[in-house]
Amino acid sequence: MQREPPKFPCEIDTELDRISSLPGHVLGQILSLLPIRDAVRTSALKRKWRYKWSQIPHIVFDSQGISISSQDQTTIKNKLVNIIDHILLLHNGPIYKFKLSHCDLLGVSDIDRWILHLSRGSTKEFVLEIWKGQQYKLPSCLFSFKNLVYLELFNCLLKPPLAFKGFRNLKNLDLQHVTLAQEVFEKLISSCAMLERLTLINFDGFTHLNINAPNLQFFDVEGLFDDVSFENTFVLALVSIGLYVNVKNDQNVSYGSSSKLLRFFVNLPHVRRLEIQSYFLKYLAIGKVPSKLPKPCIDLNYLSIRLNFNDYEENSAALCLLRSCPNLQEIEILAHPEEQAVVGPVSDFWDDDHWKCLFGQLRLVKIVGISGIRSELDCIKFLLSNSPVLEKMTIKPVSKEEGWELVKQLLHLRRASIQAEVFHLEL
Repeated sequence: MQREPPKFPCEIDTELDRISSLPGHVLGQILSLLPIRDAVRTSALKRKWRYKWSQIPHIVFDSQGISISSQDQTTIKNKLVNIIDHILLLHNGPIYKFKLSHCDLLGVSDIDRWILHLSRGSTKEFVLEIWKGQQYKLPSCLFSFKNLVYLELFNCLLKPPLAFKGFRNLKNLDLQHVTLAQEVFEKLISSCAMLERLTLINFDGFTHLNINAPNLQFFDVEGLFDDVSFENTFVLALVSIGLYVNVKNDQNVSYGSSSKLLRFFVNLPHVRRLEIQSYFLKYLAIGKVPSKLPKPCIDLNYLSIRLNFNDYEENSAALCLLRSCPNLQEIEILAHPEEQAVVGPVSDFWDDDHWKCLFGQLRLVKIVGISGIRSELDCIKFLLSNSPVLEKMTIKPVSKEEGWELVKQLLHLRRASIQAEVFHLEL
């Protein structure tokens, strides 16, 4: 067997350094994928690599990219500020994405300087997450970002200047644990005409979610609010809403008044996926609940609802939704096992003949947290008997005690689909 001749050092060097010969934009992409600490350290590799990191367009300051071994908060704060100052000072090129999300960073005034520096450039993505201390009040210069496409804020206070006209290019807005006034919120949403995705989690300062966004496609909200309404949202397709506090019947609401359910859907003609979480179904049950919506949700193919089977009003709202969505392909129902107060005659609710409807495309059903009470079994029976193409129904009881008795009852329920399988999952 013939041996290969030994390679000279220059040949080995060439093979090991192939990455250096890659085009500049490719090297930039590679460096952008590294934690900022490692990207800066590439300067020590060779002279050719020195300060190449300074042209990367994406800069992320997080706990993975910057780790400081100290227990003293003042030391940590000073080192973080010095590192960020140093990197921004040496950076030579556009910064399209900037993320500041370090677990040890407080809302220090130095952030104002960094935002002012970025406002003079062409930043398209800006993420600021303050994990410790009080809410950080954003400086007015943030609202002068002209090219902003993505904005994500955590634990911040927003008070834009009066001259603020909106982010004309913004497509994705994610606000979590933020505070802003009612009029500021409404102006912010309505003035961002290109907005496609909106996320609101645990907010303060406004309670009426008036959403006016002609290009909005995705809406996710979880928190405390009094009301939600949509205007000019005809392309909105994915909606997830969770109301944290239960709506009480003793609120100043006339049950002969207009239906919240009707008002909610009037500007959602093309919704495809709907998730009703926490106590939002109770909110939708306020007012007179119709047997079904005037215009069916023909595009809706996925529905997830959290339902108290002991509450007549919630059952009415849930049934209205089911009867108004003829093209559902997947249904998920999360029961309220902890709520036992019966409101209204629920016992024969799902068993009435006039509730009959047909789910011609329903294939998957998942029901979680049931205890085997009459209304739960009637709902299961209703779905099984009205779903001719159903393939799989998964049932998960709230505890093992109810499990075996529930299995016995499920085995006797009639199924419209000969291929439907019912699976019982234990805890």
